Amino acid sequence: MSNNIRLRFAPSPTGPLHIGGLRTALYNYLITRKLGGKFILRIEDTDLNRLDEKAIKHIEDSLNWCGIIPDESPKSPGKFGPYFQSKRKDLYKKYIEKLIKNGSAYYAFDKKDELSELRKKNEKEGKTFIYNWLNRDKLKNSLSLNHDESKNLIHKDEYVIRFKTYDPLKDNDEYYIEDIIRGEVKINLKNLDDKIIYKSDGMPTYHLANIVDDHLMKITHVVRGEEWLPSLALHFKIYEAFGWEKPFFAHLPLILKPSGQGKLSKRDGQKFGIPVYPIEWNDSKEKIKYLGFKEMGFEPEAILNFICMIGWNPGDEKEVFSLKELETIFSLDKINKSGAKFDFEKAKWFNHEHVKKISDESTLKFMNENIDKNFLKIVSKKSKSKKLIELIKERVTFKKELIKEARNILDPNHRDLDQNFIKKKWNEKIYNSIIEIIKLIKNSKNISIKEIKKSYLDILNKNEIKVGDGMQSLRLCLIKNPTGPDIFEIIEILGLKESINRIHKNLIDIND
Repeated sequence: MSNNIRLRFAPSPTGPLHIGGLRTALYNYLITRKLGGKFILRIEDTDLNRLDEKAIKHIEDSLNWCGIIPDESPKSPGKFGPYFQSKRKDLYKKYIEKLIKNGSAYYAFDKKDELSELRKKNEKEGKTFIYNWLNRDKLKNSLSLNHDESKNLIHKDEYVIRFKTYDPLKDNDEYYIEDIIRGEVKINLKNLDDKIIYKSDGMPTYHLANIVDDHLMKITHVVRGEEWLPSLALHFKIYEAFGWEKPFFAHLPLILKPSGQGKLSKRDGQKFGIPVYPIEWNDSKEKIKYLGFKEMGFEPEAILNFICMIGWNPGDEKEVFSLKELETIFSLDKINKSGAKFDFEKAKWFNHEHVKKISDESTLKFMNENIDKNFLKIVSKKSKSKKLIELIKERVTFKKELIKEARNILDPNHRDLDQNFIKKKWNEKIYNSIIEIIKLIKNSKNISIKEIKKSYLDILNKNEIKVGDGMQSLRLCLIKNPTGPDIFEIIEILGLKESINRIHKNLIDIND
């Protein structure tokens, strides 16, 4: 256990926090909690043209709602700030100069349209244009131009800075990189291009900024999406160019579409009617409101449990965990290499399981805030309220549904009698059977629920009524609906007097 363990979640605020990004944040958070380290939120806002201020708020609000609270962040800074990359601009200039000086990077003055023409020319010849070791000396850069020409173009701010990924005089062709999840990966450096790492506006690209920041912020583990795996060799080379120790790297598998084909996107949310963001996102450009898991009624811990299990398992059959439990058992070595599909029905199952774990006290408080106090008097006894809570929790997916289920039992005016069932199933035999069980209850002293059930089943058998029809009919007389919780548990909750009164009233209404 070490306070030197430091992991970061570094989203780009060009859009809302996707569920895949939330999972990345969760995994980083869980590792720090298990190892006793620090979890850092850093906003990578170097792409000023695509920066969306609303996205920053969406990221922060999403993490807060889920309970993934950073130890250091823009709103809770530590000694390694600033935590916005746009506020670290002067730092990058200092480090890019080091790479220029040691020959690891160079100025490139090629215009976009010039490079575009080269790509088109190569395509016509059946080739692929790559700006790299094969042609960098023939292109317009500080390696091919003389000092004065380069200085003049630099002065005009007509440049980008590229990293010299492969040097045939220094580097071996085969390069080995290590990933915690993927193992050892072999890369041929000769196939890589010289990536742009710095722009003339003084802003770095991701490739430089994240490495400088991770080094200065003392990040020990970089856990990120697999889309960055192709860049890992470049990042290793930049670390080596600075002479810095590399952190551990782990590249997470994709969260796939419900079909299992391709990465889950916001378009899939629209297509399948499923949320792909933790909280609501209003897209002002598209004029579309995307519902989040929060607005649909999901519990934060259920969502964390669900996304944690997409691509990871604890090594046994258990699936339902609290955040605290995940903090103690999570480990990177049990993450799968391959992507896993997004199963919304499974997400709902997780939520159902987490609703069941809500304490009786919290559930009762929730009902007290949303149900008429007159009806709650029926379950004023602790034993009855506990029975009611147990009964309705088994029937709901979302916490908000607890109110409807409770009112279905407690409030006799909550809904109308199911006329469709009455037309199809109701008959005189059923009516007489219910009258008979009422009389039996009235004439028996201290009759138990178990005895009532047995007696009713005997009456149905004697009157040649199918058990299913008889049970549904009695439930109709209790809660006005043939479907619902166990009839005899309802009777136990309501009490014999209240149950008989309701059955009498509904029998009259049915026969009118």
